[in-house]
Amino acid sequence: MVFRLNLLAPAAVVAALASPAAAQELGIAVSNFDDNFLTLLREAMASRAEEKGATTQFEDAQRDVGRQLSQIENFTASGLAGLIVAPVDSDSTPAMTAVASNAGLPLVYVNNLPANLDSLPDNQAFVGSKEIEAGQIQGQETCRLLKEAGKTEASILIMLGDLSNQATRLRTQGVKDVLATPDCSFITVADEQTATWQRTQAVDLMTNWLSSGIEFDGVIANNDEMALGAVQAMKGAGASMEDVIIAGVDATPDALASIAMGDLDFTVYQSAPGQGSGAVDTLLDLIAGNDVPREVYVPFELVTAENAADYQPK
Repeated sequence: MVFRLNLLAPAAVVAALASPAAAQELGIAVSNFDDNFLTLLREAMASRAEEKGATTQFEDAQRDVGRQLSQIENFTASGLAGLIVAPVDSDSTPAMTAVASNAGLPLVYVNNLPANLDSLPDNQAFVGSKEIEAGQIQGQETCRLLKEAGKTEASILIMLGDLSNQATRLRTQGVKDVLATPDCSFITVADEQTATWQRTQAVDLMTNWLSSGIEFDGVIANNDEMALGAVQAMKGAGASMEDVIIAGVDATPDALASIAMGDLDFTVYQSAPGQGSGAVDTLLDLIAGNDVPREVYVPFELVTAENAADYQPK
């Protein structure tokens, strides 16, 4: 964990200390308002900013890298105190870092790990979760459930998010790391394809897999939306759900409902409140010139039928 000190001139220090939080207006660029988890994240950031007396401006990139970069450029010309960005993809972040840095604005990336994490300027940071851990939890629980079912040979399908996204790569790697261990090496990956985080595309992908006659004992999806798409396609095709393990990530309300119905076997909780609050708190600290870590991580948690009620929205 790297700590940095932002040095301000005495007058700036006095101004920072004297200015009430209400004076801080934050620009927040989100990759996709239609994504269920990002909706929860957006709500968490808005709620935390309100608690801290700050105001917010939100923009929806609609999964368009160029649109998001333009939004950030507009933010820098709007007299805002700082920026939060949930990037469309990791590879687009160096350009965003440069825009914010040239404007002298603090920036916090949230949820999606920036490609330039190790070279972020002193007034920029990342708040999220260690994506590889989500995949490791998925792999471990899938392995346990298949063993419990008496499987000595098994195959799984992996539904991938956007291929340019760090979360896709790391969550998938986490699964494969577990499958490479002696205890879980009886599981092989029959196929892996992208459904770009979206339920509708996951329905199409699973329909194609079912039509091809591919045999599988489990579906591990990089997020809940794709896992739910797999469930929808399988039920629509009349496929048996009893002997297939289906897993997601995020613990969205729809996923929790699916677990309660006995369709989705488990998910991995990604804390939107933790990430949203952490992003706002980190940005306000940067604006005030406080020491902050470059990376702030919120842990993932396994969610099953036994504890799903604990994760229902309060």
